Amino acid sequence: MPQSFMYGDHKISYRLTENPSLRTKIRIHIHSDGIVEVEIPPAKTPEDITKAIYKRARWISNRLNENSVVRANVLPRAYISGETHFYLGRRYQLKVSENNEAPSSVKLKGGHIQIILPIIDSAAVKHRLNVWYRDRALEYFQRRVESLSSNIPWVEVAPTIKLFSMQKQWGSCSPKGTLHLNPWLVRAPRECIEYVIIHEMCHLKEHNHSKKFYRLLDQQLPNWRHLKIKLDGMAELLLSE
Repeated sequence: MPQSFMYGDHKISYRLTENPSLRTKIRIHIHSDGIVEVEIPPAKTPEDITKAIYKRARWISNRLNENSVVRANVLPRAYISGETHFYLGRRYQLKVSENNEAPSSVKLKGGHIQIILPIIDSAAVKHRLNVWYRDRALEYFQRRVESLSSNIPWVEVAPTIKLFSMQKQWGSCSPKGTLHLNPWLVRAPRECIEYVIIHEMCHLKEHNHSKKFYRLLDQQLPNWRHLKIKLDGMAELLLSE
């Protein structure tokens, strides 16, 4: 349940998430959508939490103001050189080149996503980039699913993966055990991708969101609540086109 504190004349809401892997330190995260998350070890008292929040109140307020300006200026993609796009949680600058003697291609090089086309056209750039994202997504997701499967007791064989574009979900698990993953998830940080995959693999044992399901998720990924908030906070940026 969201809580709040006053900083000057402003009421700032925040969410508490308990992380058993933390020992003593309280972490404060400001997510892209303006959510303030206070990540706490199990033993912290309300007084400890309040003290930590007020100690960083000015920083929290400044970051929220900065995020508000960024969100207000989120524009539709133009698919031109200089524009930034995410891949595995990192921003890369788009570099579009025209060459009618070379085959069309997309390459990750340094801090750039380089696209070569015979004729530069924003629709063609978008299509070529999206094909590249889907290819990268399938390759990366399959590799991670195979690796994670070896550490999950109830998974004997790595499940089949299918890419499925979704507006409100990052993934789902079919009754037959196929993992449907949103290809645009490949734009997210690696740890957030891992959260989604483990979440769906827990559905291989519990096909619901019962207490048993969340116990499984806690066992496999104790800090999943923080990762979920982080991913949800980036959704607008990662899904924008």
